[in-house]
Amino acid sequence: MAANEPDMLTTLDAVARRLATARRALFITGAGLSADSGLPTYRGVGGIYDDGVTEEGVPFEVALSGDMFQRNPEVTWKHIARIESATRGACCNRGHEVLAALEERLERGCLLTQNVDGFHHQAGSRNVIEIHGNVHRLRCTACDRLKDVDDFSGLTMPPRCIRCAGLLRPDVVLFGEMLPFAALDRLAAESAEGFDIVFSIGTTGVFPYITEPLLAAGRQGAMTVEINPAETEISAVVDYRLPDRAAPVLGALWDRFESAHGHG
Repeated sequence: MAANEPDMLTTLDAVARRLATARRALFITGAGLSADSGLPTYRGVGGIYDDGVTEEGVPFEVALSGDMFQRNPEVTWKHIARIESATRGACCNRGHEVLAALEERLERGCLLTQNVDGFHHQAGSRNVIEIHGNVHRLRCTACDRLKDVDDFSGLTMPPRCIRCAGLLRPDVVLFGEMLPFAALDRLAAESAEGFDIVFSIGTTGVFPYITEPLLAAGRQGAMTVEINPAETEISAVVDYRLPDRAAPVLGALWDRFESAHGHG
């Protein structure tokens, strides 16, 4: 928070004061939050996808697509396992911990995340909508049995169900697949109750299902806040913008939130 620090501090104070009086809050999180845990983006996994193309000669979005999984699951699993290996050992950071703590303090806190790493659960958050699923939860494509796997290194590739020998897949939304109806229904129910404040944290906001809850809440009078070092699709429309990395900003916000509650 070096650049324009006085402005940042003023904004943090204003957001913390509103958060301290809020009953219901929505926190929308993306890859920028997990980046503070050392997680790379697809194109940053050891330089594997620096040019966006896999060794099979297809874009990584194709390799990690539902269509490729149907045609050639070995290719999709190879790249899923490679990404899991590159991120193995990472864990939740201060930003995740702050969001879990805020959920405890608010009457109703809801997390909508694009991330599939499961860090929000690890940090203690309970009301989490994983709109893209969780990579550490495997689902059998034949019998729907679910299996939690923290480490893919012991799996045979592609892995099979111990119950029916059906093909397993990560319980995530691959490129080109539909979003899970259960997650969308939960988001609709939460949004119908309304929010007092909505945060967009570490996400570029390019998907309508990510931006619309924030925009709709803003139209209804909720405070809207963006935490992101780079300008995004929604930077011009939020009430407050905190242009820095997610974890340090959330840590500073928590300190001010505590102070606003008289615990500082």
